[in-house]
Amino acid sequence: MWPRSLTFRVIAFSTVWAILTLIVIFTLITTLYRQASERGFDSLLSAHLFNLIGSIGISDAGALTGAPDLGDLRFSEPNSGWYWSVEPASEGVHGDLHSSSMTKTIPSPDVADEPFNANFQRSYSAQGINGEELVVFESEFVLDAKNRAARFRVMGNKSELDQEIATFQRRLLTYLSLFGVGMIAINAIAILLGLQPLRRVRNALAMVREGTAHRLDGRFPAEIEPLANETNALIENNKRIVERSRTQVGNLAHSLKTPLAVLLNEGRALGGPKGQLIADQAASMQKQVEHYLQRARVAAQRDSVVYRTPVTPLMQRMVRVLQKLNPQTSLSLSLPATEILFAGEREDLEELLGNLLENAMKWAKSAVLVSVMPLDGMDDSLFEISIEDDGPGIPEDKAREALKRGRRLDETKPGTGLGLAIVADLVNEYGGILALERSSMGGLKAVVRLRSLQ
Repeated sequence: MWPRSLTFRVIAFSTVWAILTLIVIFTLITTLYRQASERGFDSLLSAHLFNLIGSIGISDAGALTGAPDLGDLRFSEPNSGWYWSVEPASEGVHGDLHSSSMTKTIPSPDVADEPFNANFQRSYSAQGINGEELVVFESEFVLDAKNRAARFRVMGNKSELDQEIATFQRRLLTYLSLFGVGMIAINAIAILLGLQPLRRVRNALAMVREGTAHRLDGRFPAEIEPLANETNALIENNKRIVERSRTQVGNLAHSLKTPLAVLLNEGRALGGPKGQLIADQAASMQKQVEHYLQRARVAAQRDSVVYRTPVTPLMQRMVRVLQKLNPQTSLSLSLPATEILFAGEREDLEELLGNLLENAMKWAKSAVLVSVMPLDGMDDSLFEISIEDDGPGIPEDKAREALKRGRRLDETKPGTGLGLAIVADLVNEYGGILALERSSMGGLKAVVRLRSLQ
């Protein structure tokens, strides 16, 4: 399910990890900040409560007295959400004191619902005058030796605390987001730079494949250098295999050439039906050996280092030679404006074109047309060679027969019958396409598509 790009995988993994890390950091910091803010808020209310208790007294008649100053202007601002109040909590106490900010009475819950602790203190949430959420710290305190007590309440606006925490969270989220984007960008740059040697290896391999280099050259990191060394060793080994195969093919050709020539000459010298039979079989063996040696040579180098052969100069040279050998036939050549590089050996392309051109010149009445063109819009880089003549052509039902080894559709023309078969084998070994069609000139049109180098 993952894309094949290593760069995408590493960047995606680091991005996901960075996002998860920042989420955890955001959650942890906001939680710690909320806890610290709430503890500070509670400590402030507790300090105000003790300050309030210390500021209130009681007269001999039982009236609550005092003018508390808690040092916070919010207790004097009407409906600010910050209030204090002092109420009688026992018999013999009367009067009611509250902050100027408290314009309405804020009820206190029943003791059964919110009981006091051992220190006669309790804290609870309540709704403020404007609907804000309040945190109330409440305590009952004995004011004199007559055990006359009063209930002290200090109320703080928790909505302000929540807004302050929300503002902090938004700022933290903004800063962490900016940090995360920068971190992801730096990680992506670092990963791209770190993978740059792999791109150099890929480019070096492309140069080897195209034939512009013979090995991977350059300095590579310690992690990639063994890969480059093994690749160079593989390239050298492929070259040795190709050279060894060519040597063995050449040795085999030379070792068979003399015995076959002797058999052929002896058969002709012997004469008669038996001599003719020996000569024919020796000639057939010679053709078959040449054919299979050609296939072995092409197969030996097919999967090795790719060669590069310019098509235009080779085609021009072959056309000039055949035009001189066949002056009675008009030979036209159409070439593309840009150079095409055949992904194979020059000898193989010469063998392929030579057989097709000789076949066209042999059967043409008066004209042969040769054209080369690149094929655009395809996944692989291909080019097409078409050779057509104005000869008799080949019927569609006979085209497949013409590609068989030694198969001759017309015995009146000289030849071995191996030309088109060799072309078909060469095209097949290079992964190309060969088609025999009807030419607009009336004769045969041979179309070959082969891979080119970009």
